[in-house]
Order: sequence, then C-alpha cells, then structure tokens
Amino acid sequence: MAASSEPWWRGAVIYQIYPRSYQDTNGDGVGDLPGITHRLEHIAGLGAEAVWISPFFRSPMKDFGYDVSDYCDVDPVFGTLQDFDRLLARAHELGLKVIIDQVYAHTSDAHDWFTESRASRTGPKSDWYVWRDPKPDGTPPNNWQSVFGGPGWTWDARRGQYFMHNFLSSQPQLNLHNPAVQDALLETARFWLDRGVDGFRLDAINFAMFDPDFRDNPAWPAEGRKITRPFDLQRTVHNQSHADIPLFLERVRALADGYGAVFTVAEVAGPDPLAEMRAFTAEGRLSSAYSFDFLYAQSLSPRRVTRAQMNWAGPLSEGWAAWAFSNHDAPRCISRWCPPGGDLQRSAKLTNALLLCLRGNPILYQGEELGLPQAEIAFEDLQDPEAIANWPMTLGRDGARTPMPWDSGAPMAGFTSGKPWLPVGQGHAALAVSEQAGAAGSVLEFTRRMIALRMASPALRLGEVTCEPLNEDVVLIRRVHEGEDLACLFNLSDRAAELPEALLAGYEELISNASDALRGNVLSGLSVWVGRRQQQE
Repeated sequence: MAASSEPWWRGAVIYQIYPRSYQDTNGDGVGDLPGITHRLEHIAGLGAEAVWISPFFRSPMKDFGYDVSDYCDVDPVFGTLQDFDRLLARAHELGLKVIIDQVYAHTSDAHDWFTESRASRTGPKSDWYVWRDPKPDGTPPNNWQSVFGGPGWTWDARRGQYFMHNFLSSQPQLNLHNPAVQDALLETARFWLDRGVDGFRLDAINFAMFDPDFRDNPAWPAEGRKITRPFDLQRTVHNQSHADIPLFLERVRALADGYGAVFTVAEVAGPDPLAEMRAFTAEGRLSSAYSFDFLYAQSLSPRRVTRAQMNWAGPLSEGWAAWAFSNHDAPRCISRWCPPGGDLQRSAKLTNALLLCLRGNPILYQGEELGLPQAEIAFEDLQDPEAIANWPMTLGRDGARTPMPWDSGAPMAGFTSGKPWLPVGQGHAALAVSEQAGAAGSVLEFTRRMIALRMASPALRLGEVTCEPLNEDVVLIRRVHEGEDLACLFNLSDRAAELPEALLAGYEELISNASDALRGNVLSGLSVWVGRRQQQE
C-alpha cells in the first residue's frame, strides 16, 4: 500500500485478545502475558496491524479484570510488568501496535482509593466515589439500577452511606466530576504511555459521569422487549451519558497527543448511542468509537448493515467508527447470524469479509479468524457473574470466552497443560490453528487473504463508502478512493439471489468465499464477492 498522510490507526485492522483465554504458559489454566507474547507471530501472520488486550491489571477478578485494584501493575495470574514489557517489545519488533483497556468509570472495592474514601466523609478522597445518604425510610437515594441486576446502590456501614455502582457492587463508581479523580486517572494512562503502549480502548466510557442532581430514571415500558433484569425497565438518562464526558475526553486526547499517533477508541453502549459517539469522536477528542450495532444483533440484514455503515459515511470531521461483530461480552456472531442448518464456516468467511470491507477500524475477536461458534457452557462450569445471577434467562459471556484452540492433537487444544478456567468449546479443537494453517479453503486462510486485500487497497482502508440493500438478502458496499473502485457483494441468507444485469459491468473479481459464489448474475447463499474496476473519469 502506498504511503499515507493519515495516522497509522486510520482503517487499521485490530485483533482483540482476551488474555485469560488466549494461551497459558504455566499450567494454571489461565492465559497469561507470556502466552500472548508466544502467539504474536500468529497475529502478525494474520496481517493485523494492532492488538487490543483486555484488562490484565491487578484485580480481585470478580468481573475478570474489569474491577481494577491497581491500574499500574499486572495481576500475578497474568505475569509481571516485565512480562508486559517483553510483550510490548516483541509486538513492536513484529510491526504490531499494542492497545490496552482503560476502565475509568469504576474501580474494584479493593482499590486503595476506595479504602480511603469509605473510611471518612471528610478525608482527602472522601468524594472520589459517589456517596449518598439514604432516603428517610432507609431505601437507596434514587431508583437507578445496576446493569448486572438489582439496585445501583449498596449500603456501606463503615461510612454510613450508600455508594453507587453501575455494575457489580464490588465495582464502586468513580466520581469523575471531581478534577482530582480525572488527574489521577490521566496519570495512570501516562504510566502506560511512558512504557510505550500505542493506544487505549476506553471501557464503558459513557458510564463515567452521572447526573449530580441524582434524579430518578424514567420508566421504559416492557411491551415488545425482552426483559431479563430491572435495568431493562429504565431509560438510563441520569446514571450515565452526562454532557461533561466529552470534556474529560479532551483531556485524554491532549495527553495522548503528547506521545504521537496514539489510538483512542470508546466503547459506547446504549439503545441510541450515535449522538454520544459523534460527541466522543469530534475534533480534539477520541480517535474512534464503537457501539453495539452488531454485537448483540440476533440477525444480520442488508438494512442493518446499511444503517450502521451510512451513519459514518461522511467527512472525517463527523468522527471515525470502529466495528466489532463479536467480543468477550457478546455471543459469537456466526452462532447468531448463520441460518439454521447453514454452513458455519462459509458464514464465518462471509462475516469476516463484511467486517473487513466496512469503512472504519475492524476489530477481529480472537477465534473469529477460525470461525469459532459460540460454546455451550453448563451451569456448573459458568464463571461469569452476570450469567450465574440471571441463569438461564441470560446465558452470559462465558460462551465467547472459552480457550483459543491452537493444536487439535494436544490436550486442551494446546491452550494449557492444566485444567482450563473454562472448558474448550465443543468442536473447537477441530477448528484449531493447526488444522487450518496452510489449508486451502479454510476460514483462517481466507481471512488472511481478505486482510491482505484490505492492506493493499487504499479504497478498503481509507475510501469513501456507499451502502445499498439490493433486496432483503443482498447488500452492496462500494468503496472508492483515488481511482480505485471496489464493489463488495454480500448475500446474508442461504438463498441464491439474482442481481441486476449491469451491476458488475467492468468489475474483475479480487476475492470470493467459494468457487460458486457468483455465477453469471446469481449470487449464491452465504456468499461474498469483491471486484475492482478502474474508476471512470
């Protein structure tokens, strides 16, 4: 690809690693930083340009690392700071950038900051967290609910007040309205930037600030919606999404800019996140943001693809999107989107290609390059606190967090020599890297080819985009940049679809996911076809 004046991250392919489940090197059944270092060549060989590593900081692990007790140290289950430094050095040797999570909305209740805050109503950190007196009848200060179920307030007898938490009660809410808290968080970011990290993913950042008047959230009627927790019955307009969050993000950006082209991406959850995403990625704020347009969608349609993509089809000044179809929190996409009885591996090629043809930053979750389906986890094997609390209504996140299969012939598919913290997914060993590497027609080799095409194509990486549903099954994405014109066709159903006769006139095939993908003007079910023509003058 020709040199570009854009920063390295613009359009880069990012590979997400969930460290507990990637590679264990000491036999304790939990993946670790040396394991990631050992497997970086796999990621570089895939063609990804950056890795995002989910939390590995010190933590009681009640929410598996998203409950941080020390932002500036590595939890012993994952290794040491020196292990991280070796990982970073090896990644940079291989040309990979390293992005790490930052959890700014809350800490663990085991963090020293919280210990000091709960000790006194007048101490230096007394208002670093969100404390409120009870109502006269002893009930919580307002009606806010926790994402994981139950009230968003827990009584603390030491201080004689309730503290707020949007997630587990062991994840007390930080008070980012306090400039001292912001300063402290920025110093922890500086710690990692000084070590050489290349970017941050900001976890649940729209939960970072709240209504300081503590008004009740309005009700959201249950009609027509699946309700599994009290949180689903509220419009969460007061416990999150405060208008001052973008001002804090300007401080994050100012810090990052002092270290060069640092990538910053926000996770933005919610039923209507677009306005927040635009505010978070406006000039002088974050590099990118991603929402849950696809992460929890139970079906994939041309209309959904078009709506999501065309929200981010304008000038760079409106922001730059990132895209994820699966991650450590969401069920794997092919298990949600492949039609009943459909070919899962053909579907995996289709979804990987679609992800890589969108304008923005594609985030490929570990195992997507292998076409791993969602694993079924028995109740007795569950680890996810949300799943355990709400079983069987919410099956939780464990089925997307099972160990990465490396070697089909090794115990535990090569993930560990011990007992894995979660069982290896059913059928996953047969999809291991050892089975797919070098195998013509495998999901892994197709994904490598697709990433190589994206890397070689300025249109796919940086180009303008238009997106059009051709019918209820087929979506056409066109990418255009400096004379390069690509047509990307996706049949999201298992039915063959007839295309307009002149649609592909002048286009030559670059890649497809099957030899029968396109026959004349008929696009086979679960097929992708990408072609190029020289842009007409």
